[in-house]
Amino acid sequence: MAQIEIQDPLHRLSEALSTGALQQVRYTLNHTLRPTEVARLLEKSPPKERHVLWNLISAELEPKVLQYLGDDIQADILSRLNNEEVLALTESLDSDDMVDILQQLPNRVMRETLRIMDKQNRRRVEKLLSYPEDTAGGLMNTDTTTIRPDITVETALRYIRRHKEIPDMTDSLIVVSRKDSYIGLLPLTKLLVADPSITIREIMDTDTDPIDAFMPDHDVAKLFEQQDLISAPVVNERGKLVGRITIDDVVDVIREDADHSLMSMAGLDEDHDTFSPVMITTRRRAVWLGINLLTAFIASAVIGLFEETIDKVVALAVLMPIVASMGGIAGSQTLTLVIRGQALGQVDKSNAGWLLNREVIVSILNGILWAAVIAVVATVWFNDINIGIVIALAIVINLIAGAVAGTLLPITLKSMGIDPALAGSVLLTTITDVVGFFAFLGLATLFFA
Repeated sequence: MAQIEIQDPLHRLSEALSTGALQQVRYTLNHTLRPTEVARLLEKSPPKERHVLWNLISAELEPKVLQYLGDDIQADILSRLNNEEVLALTESLDSDDMVDILQQLPNRVMRETLRIMDKQNRRRVEKLLSYPEDTAGGLMNTDTTTIRPDITVETALRYIRRHKEIPDMTDSLIVVSRKDSYIGLLPLTKLLVADPSITIREIMDTDTDPIDAFMPDHDVAKLFEQQDLISAPVVNERGKLVGRITIDDVVDVIREDADHSLMSMAGLDEDHDTFSPVMITTRRRAVWLGINLLTAFIASAVIGLFEETIDKVVALAVLMPIVASMGGIAGSQTLTLVIRGQALGQVDKSNAGWLLNREVIVSILNGILWAAVIAVVATVWFNDINIGIVIALAIVINLIAGAVAGTLLPITLKSMGIDPALAGSVLLTTITDVVGFFAFLGLATLFFA
């Protein structure tokens, strides 16, 4: 059977759909592409083609594809299913993936889906739902392989062989007491080469601390990075084992944090569907456009204070955008650097003073350099040395203001519990516009009074 080329799949899909060659599409989706590739294909498809593609995916493959889709697309697919269909779609998934998908449902639908689950699955899912989504408890999987410390290596190996398979990403067995309290870890690399007659207690690792179930997910990601972990046990406040976190879950956190930082700079949701309907996209963007409009009025009000000066010296109106733009770019560079440093845990109040001094000095040096260039251009352009002096001074002032705002805004916003990536750029633009216009037009008023 002819297969669709994986390269440029959307183009091939359009051709296949237009010619009615749906069998080719179905074969490629179910037998050629991996679930992650199918998910990426769905995400880059417009709504009409996406629905056709989803209907061609086999029932066995649907759960594997669904878990790799963004929240918006998951919610759209789930909204078309009844409770029984949702349950059939999610029951084969790991408990953490099942919870992630169920959380896309309206509360009423989620409760109804939980009600028709079997008792064992419902208990596991409800345990995960009891923890906030952005904590270790909300991230963990309840599937663990545990052993007691008083058994021998030979007994442990027999115990493992009784299972048809062990959970994915299992690099260590978790050693617990009879009351399920965490004791330590036994790496499989030690277990396989150990003397069969010795006990687990003699070779287990007790130096690895478990993760508290309420630890924030970004701290979990840092812990995995610093200790090169593949999996880690999770315990509740009483030290009892409640689950484990694996590296694939941490990779999702890292990717989501990166998406969040990038999209928040534009006031967008990191899970926003690229091909979402017009009205949904319009509503989401309208909020931040409205906020930006209010801040623009502030900058315009500053310009209005110097209306007479602008009327006398028309050149000022021509040069004003340069001052605001230079300050905005300098501030954005600093803002991005500080937000990245916060995300990596490198920037806090203890070293903010050093960083602020460095950024101010850099802004002064860059300000002097580019102020000199702009002053010469403005003087030659308008044949007026006063214009050159005014814009040069305004550039230096605004670059310093941009550096100070870019450094202090993220730290201040974070201390107030506000996401710097979401609000920082809007506030920074307002500050550099207001300071830039006020400095430029205020100096012009003094020089041309």
